[in-house]
Amino acid sequence: MSSCSSGEPAQAKEWQEDYCAKLGSWQDARHATAADATDTGGDDGEPARAPESDSLGTAGTLAIAAAKRLAGEGIEHGGSHILDDTVYAVGGDAGAERRAVSYCDSSGFETLVDSAG
Repeated sequence: MSSCSSGEPAQAKEWQEDYCAKLGSWQDARHATAADATDTGGDDGEPARAPESDSLGTAGTLAIAAAKRLAGEGIEHGGSHILDDTVYAVGGDAGAERRAVSYCDSSGFETLVDSAG
């Protein structure tokens, strides 16, 4: 871990945990939305609108905001670009999601995210 510009390792760890929790929440919302998309809806033949789709957008926004804080404080591993990876992951890039999840794994917060495979 690079040193935090605030000089407080405990604060850096809190921000990493917050980021990984938000990334995991985005993954959960994405999985829920995907599961609801397979629902054919009611008897009228119209597909059901996934209520989680709004939470997916919100969860993605929150994960990106947490990544901005990490990037702004220089809390990244080995030259990773956590903000870019998060933005691309939220946009559907599986490789970027794997890199973001790997960041959480190496930060010690692997239980907060799903493996991206």
